Amino acid sequence: MRTALITGITGQDGSLLAELLLGKGYRVVGLVRRESWYKPNNASHLEGRIEVVFGDMGEGIDIASAVHESRPDEIYNLASQSRPGESWSRAPETLLVNGLGAVRLFEVVRHHHPECRVYHASSSEMYGQVRIAPQNEGTPFNPVNPYAAAKIYAHQMARIYRDSYDLFIASGVLFNHESERRPLHFLTQKVAYGAACAALGVTDSPAINEMGRPIVEHGRLALGNLDISRDWGYAGDFVRAMWLMLQQEKAGDFVIGTGKLHSLRDLCEVAYRSVGLDWHNSVISDPGLVRPLESGQTLADPAKAYRELGWEPTVSFEDMVQRMVMAQIENLQSSSK
Repeated sequence: MRTALITGITGQDGSLLAELLLGKGYRVVGLVRRESWYKPNNASHLEGRIEVVFGDMGEGIDIASAVHESRPDEIYNLASQSRPGESWSRAPETLLVNGLGAVRLFEVVRHHHPECRVYHASSSEMYGQVRIAPQNEGTPFNPVNPYAAAKIYAHQMARIYRDSYDLFIASGVLFNHESERRPLHFLTQKVAYGAACAALGVTDSPAINEMGRPIVEHGRLALGNLDISRDWGYAGDFVRAMWLMLQQEKAGDFVIGTGKLHSLRDLCEVAYRSVGLDWHNSVISDPGLVRPLESGQTLADPAKAYRELGWEPTVSFEDMVQRMVMAQIENLQSSSK
């Protein structure tokens, strides 16, 4: 039986990956903060099926202890301060967890468990203000927020450790990937939540946004820049790519995305149409929610992943959005009972 250690197992990707690996017969161990585990999270339903080691990616001793205790065949480093917008107000923490935490993990593997295979989560945010489209593994990075800068540091260090110490470290440059498990502070989930509120006649939502106001207020969903476009895919497809990267003979970097661009207006249109409504009547742009600098139109060129991993997405943009809206309707109905 192979053993996998997942950092960030309580998040969207971590919980979906844990389910995938359990289905393949793995022993799954999660490195989690104690306070995160003892409250409802995306992996709560896996209690009893996975093992948990308590610790923090900001602490090198915790990382070392998790590796020593679990003795994994594979490590999936998914832990991060995962909000690019929030990284402006939490820049030191973002660097500590997303940057130095990854390097500390590489150091532990190098010194104590060099035969282990490591997956490291990079991000399309690293491309920032793009000059070349679509983006592939060789496209230059041009970050526009602290989150992206920290991710670039970890990504380059993964390559350096791989080449210098002959470690198996594969980096997935993942483009935007969503699911029903996204927290409400993510843009796609806000839109799904807004459409669900509109469908149920909720004019002032119980959930609040980063400005401390209801996500839906007076029947309106407030968003930032409506003109942004992204390559959005389904998270369940993306975690499968993570696993495939660690099954290869040689480690490398892989861009994972759908290769299709959709605007925020498209996202709103699909979400509200799925409940029979016109988004124009329910969505407004709020300048206070616009980032200081916005990433450009990042669009994946996943040709290498298609060719070498045999990977391709299976869930369409429309199906993904509809699933998210239906899940939000169920959540709102359950909470109102």
